[in-house]
Amino acid sequence: MAKSTLSLPTLLLFLLLLLLNSEGSPKLANAQADTWCIAKPSSSDAELTANIIFSCDQVLDCRLIQEGGQCFLPNTLVHHASVVMNLYYKMMGKNYWNCDFRNSGLLSLTDPSHDSCTYV
Repeated sequence: MAKSTLSLPTLLLFLLLLLLNSEGSPKLANAQADTWCIAKPSSSDAELTANIIFSCDQVLDCRLIQEGGQCFLPNTLVHHASVVMNLYYKMMGKNYWNCDFRNSGLLSLTDPSHDSCTYV
């Protein structure tokens, strides 16, 4: 029985091709359906405020993070920014580039929903 060998570069090329979708960008299997966009905890207050303003201008409904809204608590900038950044990310089709927010957003594989605040 002949022994089959693949060189390391060939194997790496094969794995890379498996990870690329038809548009040529890296993609995890089914990751698009199970990702959420959240604010980086290290973001400055100015970045978070800018993200809230931008996202609310695009989404057009930020009642969720206003006092009395189901995602008002905890009443922190990072939480409020995460909620509306995720709404924008969802509205734009869950493309990874729609969660960049000048490098102050990140994709989460864990649903950040809590209590009455449901991330969609």
